[in-house]
Amino acid sequence: MKILLVGSGGREHALAWKLVQSPKCTKLFCAPGNAGIADQAECVAINVDEIEKLVTFAKDEAIDLVIVGPEAPLVDGLADALKAQNIDVFGPSAKAAQLEGSKGFMKDLCAKYDIPTAEYGRFTSADEAAKFINETGAPIVVKADGLAAGKGVIICETTDQAIEAAQDMLSGNAFGAAGHEVVIEEFLEGEEASFFALADGKTILPLVSAQDHKRVGDGDTGPNTGGMGAYSPAHFFNDDLRAQTIKNIIEPTIAGMAQDGCPFTGVLFAGLMVKDGQVKLLEHNVRFGDPECQTLMMRLQGDLVEILQAAAQGRLDEVTDQVSWSDDPAMCVVMAANGYPGTYEKNTVIEGFENANAVENAYVFHAGTSRNENDDIISVGGRVLGVTATGADIAQAQKNAYAAVDCISWPKGFCRRDIGHHALKAKGKAA
Repeated sequence: MKILLVGSGGREHALAWKLVQSPKCTKLFCAPGNAGIADQAECVAINVDEIEKLVTFAKDEAIDLVIVGPEAPLVDGLADALKAQNIDVFGPSAKAAQLEGSKGFMKDLCAKYDIPTAEYGRFTSADEAAKFINETGAPIVVKADGLAAGKGVIICETTDQAIEAAQDMLSGNAFGAAGHEVVIEEFLEGEEASFFALADGKTILPLVSAQDHKRVGDGDTGPNTGGMGAYSPAHFFNDDLRAQTIKNIIEPTIAGMAQDGCPFTGVLFAGLMVKDGQVKLLEHNVRFGDPECQTLMMRLQGDLVEILQAAAQGRLDEVTDQVSWSDDPAMCVVMAANGYPGTYEKNTVIEGFENANAVENAYVFHAGTSRNENDDIISVGGRVLGVTATGADIAQAQKNAYAAVDCISWPKGFCRRDIGHHALKAKGKAA
């Protein structure tokens, strides 16, 4: 099969790494790709937002399957454009991608189908938003309705802070068009987890859990980021929580989407909050997480091409027995450019990949990388590498991951040194 993978981040590198392990994959293209993905795929200079060019390329190259990594081209209708040309695509339609593209759409679906989530309101008026905030009290969460690269959520400790955040969003100052409507919701306490499932519009294939680390600094301090690291499975996510998530969140979401005329094909990534043994939905995403995807691909046993093609063709029920998972946990440590998530320097040289990849059970996935005129690997983004490893237990996975991190020579980069600390603390081992 000839496959086109769309995207350029760590998620896409992890997918590429797994896709080429399939005997069905005879040729893998990636648009636009990055310096690491170039080891597995032929990178094509087409950006993810160039919908017509991507469709034309897929037609000209007689691509058998397109796998869309990021959410923005899905919200913009890439899957619809490919399907119109009878090209198999793994990823939801624009209508179904509203699950991530509009937080208001997602919350309304939850209300309609009785999916447990935080109480909320939707607002386009700053005055109405302020009234709701004052009535609800703090802490409270203010979210831009549209896509904001994982940064459109502000947890506010005071009502004044929340009113200011809502005004900033609604004025367009904070997140542009993404903030023209805001969702304001009660603050949920507990422990966060991510859960993933595949769907083909009707059949659901539950996958596994992970736990992300959003804050930039050790001890979960500092501003939110796109994710500074993750591990899988989440240490507390037992069989009861899994069953509850599938029954109360995943199944009614997929059934509700079909009922509402926008059947969901692709990966459903549920962000969860767990307290006192009860699971509530924080948000739905319509793609694999980054950095969670890196840990999932390290643990997945099965032919990823076979699985994703079956989902794209509406026959997921044929492959449910082909998916299994390594018992060994996996951990991903993100290396980011100094200054991230604020202003950071680009085009700085990174070395040491060969030694890092030689560490036992470790692999360095690239996110924001390219090559310069000297063929050096350089940083071109904020989150730049996802150093990922497995181990017999979470402590060993962490040891292997940080051993690989320490092989990387990048004076202009940094990472958190405590990824997995919740799990290690729960198991009585210091991070």
